[in-house]
Amino acid sequence: MVTLDQIQSYMREQLSQDEGKAVTVSGETLEDALEQASVELGLPMKRVEYEVLERGTRGMMGVGRKPFLILAYPTQQRTGDDAEESSPEIDLSLLAEEEVDSDRDGEVFVRLTPDGIMLKVTKPVGDGTKATERQAMEKLLERVDDGIDKGRVAKAVKLAQGEFIKVGDFEYDPSADASLSVELADNEMKAYLKAYPPGDGGADPSFEQIVSFLRMNGVVEGIDEETVQRFSDDPRYRDAVLVAVGTPAKNGPDAQVRYSFELDLSHVKLKETNGRVDFKELNLVQNVVQGQALARKEPAQRGEPGRTVGGRLLPANDGKDVELPIGKNVRLSEDGKTAIAEINGQVVISAGKISVEPVHVINGDVNLRTGNVLFLGTVLVKGNVDDGFTVKAAGNIEVMGNVGRSNLDAEGDIIVHQGVAGKNSGTIRCGRSLWSKFIENARVEAGDLVVVSDGIMSSTVLSDRKIICKGKRASIVGGQVKAVEEINAKSLGSVSGSETVLEVGYDPKRKEKLGAIEEKRDSCNHQLEDVKLNMSTIESLVKSGRPVSPEKKAYYQELKEKRVALEGEFKKIEREAEELREYLDGLKVSGRVSASGTVYPGVRVSIKDAYLEVRNEFKAVTFVSDKGIVKVTKYEETDEDVTVGRR
Repeated sequence: MVTLDQIQSYMREQLSQDEGKAVTVSGETLEDALEQASVELGLPMKRVEYEVLERGTRGMMGVGRKPFLILAYPTQQRTGDDAEESSPEIDLSLLAEEEVDSDRDGEVFVRLTPDGIMLKVTKPVGDGTKATERQAMEKLLERVDDGIDKGRVAKAVKLAQGEFIKVGDFEYDPSADASLSVELADNEMKAYLKAYPPGDGGADPSFEQIVSFLRMNGVVEGIDEETVQRFSDDPRYRDAVLVAVGTPAKNGPDAQVRYSFELDLSHVKLKETNGRVDFKELNLVQNVVQGQALARKEPAQRGEPGRTVGGRLLPANDGKDVELPIGKNVRLSEDGKTAIAEINGQVVISAGKISVEPVHVINGDVNLRTGNVLFLGTVLVKGNVDDGFTVKAAGNIEVMGNVGRSNLDAEGDIIVHQGVAGKNSGTIRCGRSLWSKFIENARVEAGDLVVVSDGIMSSTVLSDRKIICKGKRASIVGGQVKAVEEINAKSLGSVSGSETVLEVGYDPKRKEKLGAIEEKRDSCNHQLEDVKLNMSTIESLVKSGRPVSPEKKAYYQELKEKRVALEGEFKKIEREAEELREYLDGLKVSGRVSASGTVYPGVRVSIKDAYLEVRNEFKAVTFVSDKGIVKVTKYEETDEDVTVGRR
């Protein structure tokens, strides 16, 4: 076992070889002493070696402090290959290994070079075990029988600098050096190195020798220098080692079209509402708006040629271009890479091209198969709209069959070829006009005309212009029918005296809104009165000198805050109601109600502020307002063109 005295003796030998260039310096710490030695020797600290002559101490409260005393001298200089081998380099692969495995034992590497026996010892990592002199000697003796300087081995093990240092000499015989061979595989895409151990007096191959050998044997591309370096540090004789990999050619990707809408609608996507799956919301219609990007082309890419390990070029193909498949109502952007919708509607792939259809056609009923329909154009239903389903369109809605207890909502016109049977909860709303064969037990709101051929029964119908029932059975029986300008039918009411309310001369929607606001105002006023009453009760207790509990005081403060909020809300509601009254009073429409056939008792007619309850049967009459009185005049035919599609 190497002793401390032997190491010190070795250091002194080195000192004598350095032409006696050494200094003895002191410092409060070891670092201070080394800095001073660096100055005196005129060398950077990494080129200074030292021996501690006296170890310093800090003392207690400044008492007993003792400086460090060291003998410092230059690091022995090497030339040629030795100098290159001992130059410090950062091995980035070690950092990666540390991230994967934080604990690693110190290792020992031995190389035989023309300059002598070389030893490298690495430090342990984390909780790894240090390499020992015994390990080093065992590995050295596997390669050589004698010529080992144990002192240098001990120093190398102690410092564990991770660099090769000379630890002995042997009689070098160049003819006995390790021999190398290389084999190409996989169509020259891989090169395997095989080395055979040196004979007596032979040396291991160096990194430079291996790389030079590979190049001389035609391996010029893809050499893995890290693998070669590891092989040089720790040769694996008689094993085939993969040392070079060629670069395969990469064909350029073809141009691709990225669609911004769903191409495969066979997989239904259901929505959840309050934790329950809504089977009516199938979302089968893909709406787009004008100017929306529908698809974008990613251009083809150039190929990347490869090379074999021998340097032979491997050609690559460039990607193929594709055209954006543009169909109806779709245009290309200026750069030709984006498909853009020209209109609102439904985006579809038709004959392999992207198109936007302004009309969404449902070839059958609106039911669980189709789900609810929401479309930014016109919807054509070739069947019925079943109970419980909704159809909404930014354009028109046309239903070839019947509409049940459903909701129809269109910004344009709604046409129902059969009729509407709302069953007391169906609703129809259109921004323009409604045409239907009949309306029964439904609510209808139209921004223009309501035109019915067979009649309106027990429904609430509101029109911003006219309600026309024109046909052999065109009657209005029961319910509330309200229009701004005119109501015209063949007969009004029924023989049984069903209550039928007909109102014209004002905006029915705004009047209905005014009624709702007045109800809200009355409710607010009622709450306000209750608050004031409760506050008055507590105030009476205080005035009478009776004790008031903290709970009642807190309650009184809550009532005060509620009163302020209710008074503010009441004023706001009152202002809104007043604005609606002013609007309704300012309407300059007189309005009229007409029947080409019979008006039965039980019909109530309101024209602006004039009111008439029909008690006698009338034939072919028109009701008008004259000075606040509803008058009965001769029947006047409507002058409205009620032809479907007149617009």
